[in-house]
Amino acid sequence: MSKQTRFIFERPLEAMISEMMDMGIRDFRVIDAMRRIPRHIFLDEALHSRAYENCSWPIGHKQTISQPFIVAKMTELILEALPRDQKKFNSILEIGSGCGYQTSILSFFADEVHAMERIKALVLKSREHLSELKIHNTIIKHRDGFEGWDEQISYNAILCAAAPLEVPERLLKFLAPGGILVLPVGPENNQILKKITFNNGEFTEVDYTEVSFVPMLAGLNK
Repeated sequence: MSKQTRFIFERPLEAMISEMMDMGIRDFRVIDAMRRIPRHIFLDEALHSRAYENCSWPIGHKQTISQPFIVAKMTELILEALPRDQKKFNSILEIGSGCGYQTSILSFFADEVHAMERIKALVLKSREHLSELKIHNTIIKHRDGFEGWDEQISYNAILCAAAPLEVPERLLKFLAPGGILVLPVGPENNQILKKITFNNGEFTEVDYTEVSFVPMLAGLNK
């Protein structure tokens, strides 16, 4: 992105950051990451002028980019599980990566981010966005969020950006000790953001705010 383009969007970006802080985002690591990623490049040009509003916007294929506050909040919750003596997780799994915006934020906090998206066109588009930003520690695969996990890997953190009707129990098996899962759960118009931690062989579940996400669907869209 050119210096001129960055300058054009600098003021709305800072307004977005200020609004998120007013809404309760406190982790300076998340704020810094959000400040460094230009949200407008993940949207069609017709929406560039509104990219930094705290809104979800369509990205095609009946999918949306999440509100900046929700992206920040989910990232903030995940970082609660990061040990104080570590700067990054070893690995994060993201399910429902969409256009790649949340993926780009997560890239600051893991050696590797493994992301999966069931819609192939969005996989290709998100790879382009991350390449443009010179983000090289992400792997985005065309996979079904219910079945596409690599069973040889356990993850320090898992983030779902689509809502299953209930917590997928099989997904919990992929959490490393001390790991955390953050996801929306429930039917449309009745979803709750949940945090599930795995410590000492036990899972602890905490409910947060009401949210609105696209449903987590099985199968691939080619």
